Amino acid sequence: MATMLENFIVFEGLDGAGTTTQMQLLAEACDRSGRRCKATFEPTDKPLGRLVRSILKKQIVTTPLALAMLYAADREDHLHNPIYGLVGELEAGKLVISDRYLYSSLAYQSVECDFDRIAALNDFPSPQYIFYIDTPIDECIKRINLRGDEAELFERAEFLRLVQENYERIFATLDPAVTLVRLDGMRPKQEIAREVEKILFSE
Repeated sequence: MATMLENFIVFEGLDGAGTTTQMQLLAEACDRSGRRCKATFEPTDKPLGRLVRSILKKQIVTTPLALAMLYAADREDHLHNPIYGLVGELEAGKLVISDRYLYSSLAYQSVECDFDRIAALNDFPSPQYIFYIDTPIDECIKRINLRGDEAELFERAEFLRLVQENYERIFATLDPAVTLVRLDGMRPKQEIAREVEKILFSE
């Protein structure tokens, strides 16, 4: 993996784990305390990210490897775009909080593609922190169903079990510069948010 980006915070977990909620709650905590931050997510809402989302929603059909390449292209743009790239936000002194990052690609895309091939596509800088929201698969599926939307491409229990195994493979060989924090996804969301804030802001 490439260099580590200080003040770059990433939330990871299975679909339905609560990553989006925790990203939003942390951004709100930053706002309350006057800490400058940039809250973001992957796939992005930029053109490449919108293309990825159209594939996830089954509006466009492609191959698993093509989808993985699009994720990587969206991530490259997300980090380094000269107008809105995250690296520029970090250099401006902001805390950058992302709902998902390259670890999602490794966990999800390598179910159907070779792990090493996906890793090679994702030679991006590491974040300073990964908060992994560890939520049981059955609970994730229940939350996904409660949304009422049609299930996306990867929202199946048997697929999520393989994703969960891939996350453990990733974390076993994680860049030692990265701080990995496992969070119990069954706890109330405000409790989880307070634990995250304590870790980040207690210094």
